Amino acid sequence: MFNEYFEKLAEFNAAEVPFAVATVIKITGSVSAKPGAKSIIDSKGQTVFGWVGGGCAEEAVREASLESMRDGQTRIVPLDLDDEILGVGMPCGGTMEVYVEPYMPRPELMIVGHGRIAEVLAQLAHTVHFSITVNDSVATRETYPMAERLITSDLDFSKMEIGPQTYVVVVTQHKGDQHSIKKALKGNGPYIGLVASTKRAKLVFKYLRDEGVAPEELKRVHSPAGLDFAGTTPEEIALSIVGEMVTVRRGGSGKSMMELK
Repeated sequence: MFNEYFEKLAEFNAAEVPFAVATVIKITGSVSAKPGAKSIIDSKGQTVFGWVGGGCAEEAVREASLESMRDGQTRIVPLDLDDEILGVGMPCGGTMEVYVEPYMPRPELMIVGHGRIAEVLAQLAHTVHFSITVNDSVATRETYPMAERLITSDLDFSKMEIGPQTYVVVVTQHKGDQHSIKKALKGNGPYIGLVASTKRAKLVFKYLRDEGVAPEELKRVHSPAGLDFAGTTPEEIALSIVGEMVTVRRGGSGKSMMELK
């Protein structure tokens, strides 16, 4: 039983897909599931392993699991199995509490461009558990040993696949920045950053406006990318960008911790 449980966890983690684990942590009265009983729920709300209760509890746990996968937060679900009206719908008897924990795939950082900022950005983002994709014609495994994927032949950016957990940082090195930003804007990723001089950034935004990109869409592009660290070195700039990405990912304010006291 437990071997199958851990095998299913390993399978889902390897596939980098979201899922949730539900665990019974407390029961009272006549409840069929016992403390410690577990189930695994996939991103469609289907139970793919285990059991934490029959029809009385299944729907409530399913809904809580889907909510957890949406917001990334754990939750404890109290289930009244003895109240047909105010409980979960059937008077099964007793109560139970189920702890629901979401497991989310790593977010992806797609770096477009090259240079020292790009190299440090990949290192730091990997350290905080982003998977790394580098889209650049001169990218090598020696330069980016931590990258899961290197895209070295993508002149028209057709291989830029932007998913809901894809963070994009364009490090200006060539005249195609406007095209990669435009492709990123077509996706639904949570973050787009542009590393460029003020003059270069203005030219990129002018091109995109002339191409019909709405002003509301352009506001999705963080330019200059990064938090205000007043950094000047490539390492400091990369750190500020990773800090901004984590802020977006975790819903932080970006303020000093002292300001939040």
